[in-house]
Amino acid sequence: MSDTEKKKNIEGGVFLVLFCATIPMANWMIGHVGTVCLPNGPCLLPVAPHVMAPSGVLMIGAALVLRDLVQRRLGVEFGIGAIVVGALISAALAPAALVIASAAAFLLSEFADFAVYTPLARRRLVLAVLASSSVGLVVDSIVFLWLAFGSLDFLFGQIVGKLWMVLLATPFVAYLRRRDERLGLKPA
Repeated sequence: MSDTEKKKNIEGGVFLVLFCATIPMANWMIGHVGTVCLPNGPCLLPVAPHVMAPSGVLMIGAALVLRDLVQRRLGVEFGIGAIVVGALISAALAPAALVIASAAAFLLSEFADFAVYTPLARRRLVLAVLASSSVGLVVDSIVFLWLAFGSLDFLFGQIVGKLWMVLLATPFVAYLRRRDERLGLKPA
């Protein structure tokens, strides 16, 4: 294995660990981080003027991008494996009342992300990440809110909060694409 391939695998491993870490972090944040914590509900933070969202949305937005990067570095099999492992971690760590909502939203949103990202990634990486993450964050928001609370009250805030994380990650994704081209790295 060449040094370039080793570097690619190490980066993929780092992206995988970070992806898996977003799940417990999101679960912890939703109960501990925010400008307001609702009784028997999530902690909220502002994501836009007059728009609040559960704080865990920030980590879920990051998870969507990181899963794409896992697939880019380690391949489709690792991308699918990350989704399954992520759903299991989500189910294991979510508060009891949110286990089904958390795991189902994670699983469905990551597969929606996967379905959009995979055909676009080789030609237009940044577009693939933006498009797939946008689809994934909408699916995640709708499924989680509906299953967890039977309401879409925080839908706009959830979408905005996750989108901020995707947009913040976009320059890094563009940098990786340019660096990969310069080094002759091909996606897995």
